[in-house]
Amino acid sequence: MFALHNHSVASVNSFNYGLTLIVIKYFDCFRDCFVILVDDVVAIAQTAFETWSQTSPLRRARIMFKYLELLNANRDELAAIITAEHGKVFTDAQGEVTRGIEIVEFATGIPELLKGDFTEQVSTDIDNWVMRQPLGVVAGITPFNFPVMVPMWMFPVAIACGNSFILKPSPTDPSASLLMAKLLQEAGLPDGVFNVVQGDKEAVDALIENPDVKAVSFVGSTPIANYIYERCAHFGKRSQALGGAKNHMVIMPDADMDKAIDALIGAAYGSAGERCMAISVAVLVGDAADKIMPKLIERTKTLKVKNGMELDAEMGPIVTKAALERITGYIESGVASGAKLLVDGRNLKIANHEDGFFIGGTLFDNVTPDMKIYLEEIFGPVLSCLRVANFTDALKLVNSCEFGNGVACFTSDGNIAREFARRVQVGMVGINVPIPVPMAWHGFGGWKKSLFGDMHAYGKEGVRFYTKQKSVMQRWPEGIAKGAEFVMPTSK
Repeated sequence: MFALHNHSVASVNSFNYGLTLIVIKYFDCFRDCFVILVDDVVAIAQTAFETWSQTSPLRRARIMFKYLELLNANRDELAAIITAEHGKVFTDAQGEVTRGIEIVEFATGIPELLKGDFTEQVSTDIDNWVMRQPLGVVAGITPFNFPVMVPMWMFPVAIACGNSFILKPSPTDPSASLLMAKLLQEAGLPDGVFNVVQGDKEAVDALIENPDVKAVSFVGSTPIANYIYERCAHFGKRSQALGGAKNHMVIMPDADMDKAIDALIGAAYGSAGERCMAISVAVLVGDAADKIMPKLIERTKTLKVKNGMELDAEMGPIVTKAALERITGYIESGVASGAKLLVDGRNLKIANHEDGFFIGGTLFDNVTPDMKIYLEEIFGPVLSCLRVANFTDALKLVNSCEFGNGVACFTSDGNIAREFARRVQVGMVGINVPIPVPMAWHGFGGWKKSLFGDMHAYGKEGVRFYTKQKSVMQRWPEGIAKGAEFVMPTSK
């Protein structure tokens, strides 16, 4: 049950690793609980920021290096926590942890990333330089589907830049955040620089409304991303709010069909489709459908759906019963709207896990753009196939979608590939790459209703998001002309 007395009150359990760990939900098994205001957590982070922001970038980098070492030593423990709480297969969880660690590796280079620009003698006896300084207390609100990787898109860069950070993970799988906090403490991060607040909307609103929280990063559904973006704007703080997706894979007739099928199976059904970069729509151009469908049906039917800790598992359970019911509701909608259900993953039972939230890979053909299963993000292992006549129609279909997160095109034609990359209105594009998630030194973010805000996550854009620019011009007394100047200064 909830121990919320107002929008900013939470209960605290005994999981305190020296950093601030606030847990909104109250469990009877924790005897030593007490009530604390979320605003008090922000105050702790603000106090820590005043010292941390004055710490040299090199010392911050050394703590990140130590944290990197600890993460590598504990990567399998983190992955096991993900599988236990989320359900994704262990090997996939290991991959998630690895991609998160890559952001920490990027953050260790913060002394170079924070170097400013300098121009000597911009005008007579005047020098000008630009520096980047931390914002203060910043918050990250993260989803259930990547409880390690997505937080690491945020806090390593934010902390390395000199900010203090408050993480509000999903209440569905909160335990990984506690281990990450413990490892940060072991790495030598001062108390209060990294804080974990567990909770739901009340905690989110309390963070947004607190004037000492200067920026908010979010990854989740489009409606909530829009809400957070608007609320942050109302309170005068910056935000990067990454929303939902409806990612397409365009398969041209000249594509290597075996490789395209491999890519499509992994991208559509990996992590049970619970990825914002999952391919949920296959756009089959010309006779590509005739070439691909027989093998695609067979591969979908033979997916290995198991307990995620079994190493040969290709797909684990859905995260919650509510999510499973939502996905089956979409399948029912697809059937009712006239789509051809080729593989039905409903009512799947796994031996020794009969009460688990399992669903098999589901495949639709002859889907049309007006159907609910095409228009809305299902966030499950459901692949919709649409057939179009040519490349122009395929591009038009993708560009008409309200989301613009990720897209892929499989082809052997260099000109088609180049034109697709140039003309498609999507933020992350793969050419013969099914899930084009950028590497740590680039930035992650979509277009249209997949991103609210101006800057992408991590990479150099992440550094810019978590810092503010300051320009300094200096002139010393010997170079100051006598008398007042009443005209606009110009270079002389």
